Amino acid sequence: MRENKVKSIWQRGGAVINGWLGIPSAVAAENMAQAGWDSITCDLQHGLVDYQAAVGMMQAISTTGAIPLARVPWNEPGIIMKLLDAGSFGIICPMINTRAEAEAFVGACRYAPTGYRSFGPVRAGWVHGADYFRNANDTVLAIAMIETKKAMDNLDDILSVPGLDGIYVGPADLAISLGRPPQGDPTDDVVNKAIDEICAAAKRHGVRPGIHTGSPQGARNMISRGFQFTTILSDNALLANAAKAAVAAARGEAGGGAGGPKGPY
Repeated sequence: MRENKVKSIWQRGGAVINGWLGIPSAVAAENMAQAGWDSITCDLQHGLVDYQAAVGMMQAISTTGAIPLARVPWNEPGIIMKLLDAGSFGIICPMINTRAEAEAFVGACRYAPTGYRSFGPVRAGWVHGADYFRNANDTVLAIAMIETKKAMDNLDDILSVPGLDGIYVGPADLAISLGRPPQGDPTDDVVNKAIDEICAAAKRHGVRPGIHTGSPQGARNMISRGFQFTTILSDNALLANAAKAAVAAARGEAGGGAGGPKGPY
């Protein structure tokens, strides 16, 4: 079976640099994939991507060595299994707030006896190897998003679910849940304290901590704080920032790009 480079980097103690796709275009995905990301996530939650677009985008990602991942719209087994069958090497699932929700999520990512994933790995079998079924449970990633106060209250219960590979902090939703304004790279002390608590708890349980960031500097900061999976903005935000900076520079305006997206997507 094809190597899941994300797992290999983690096993070496390294940090994964993850790209993020919200533009429903295989061409845009192919272009992004040339940048050298370790992995790239197709966002079916807040992006404009549907299932059919995601399939083409994962085909485009496969022209490079980047590992294709997907964020599902919700903790729903049908779309989790379809995206795995289409070739996603891991699923990021939003709004996991309880142990039961984490167990249901992980179960959808695993074949029996450890889960209840239905068999039919269509494209995954073609691109990841004839031995996909035999190795999928040990290779496919289940990554739960921790992004609410309720999830923090249940953190140890969630992190102790067998088969959970990683967690992914959504800093904007986490901030809102804590009564703070959302930021791509949080500066609020309460939010940063919560982020560090989540990272430390994940390490205690042997679960890999990940987070969305608003800049390359933000990603480096989070890696220095112990995170092993960092996303930098998204294709849409990177495009908008670069385009606005280019126009501002051509006009000789200071602070080009300062009017770019304030959120992570």
